[in-house]
Amino acid sequence: MTETSTDDRCLPPALADVAGVEFDYADGDGIDFEPYSAFESAEETTGWIRDWTGDRTADGSAYRVFGQDGTGGLAALWLARPGRGLSDQPVVFMGSEGALAVVAGSLSDFLWLLADGVGPMEAVEFGSRDGRPDTRLTEIAERHARTPRRPAGEIIDGARAEFPSFVQDFEALCR
Repeated sequence: MTETSTDDRCLPPALADVAGVEFDYADGDGIDFEPYSAFESAEETTGWIRDWTGDRTADGSAYRVFGQDGTGGLAALWLARPGRGLSDQPVVFMGSEGALAVVAGSLSDFLWLLADGVGPMEAVEFGSRDGRPDTRLTEIAERHARTPRRPAGEIIDGARAEFPSFVQDFEALCR
């Protein structure tokens, strides 16, 4: 998976491919995820960070929101690795009811998470570690991922071990 642009507001090709997939959650046994065809604007991201934290001076510059679940919980790339491209940044989920967590250590790992049938909301809100694998998402991961396929639970646990203070650091912004 290579970055084709230095513009960090340009959706990486892998996420553009994910945005072309219609996620079916009607039976409650799929992934509740609505990918965006473009990153949320900087203004919108700053707005929700301010609403979430109650800090009217906070900005959302560390996040690139690329999708949501049916309740409005947001999936974002978190720019936690300075100087590295978007594909090397961890994926986080911020639930509409306050749940927070890192779900994947990189975009590649996030693709494998989706391929295993686990979305960001399922990983955070329900603690899901396995789901119903999806061939369309597996094909996207096989095309774009630079990391080897691993079980969803291993991806989630590895990301949380690498970024253990994400939740506490984010909650510390709250007023």
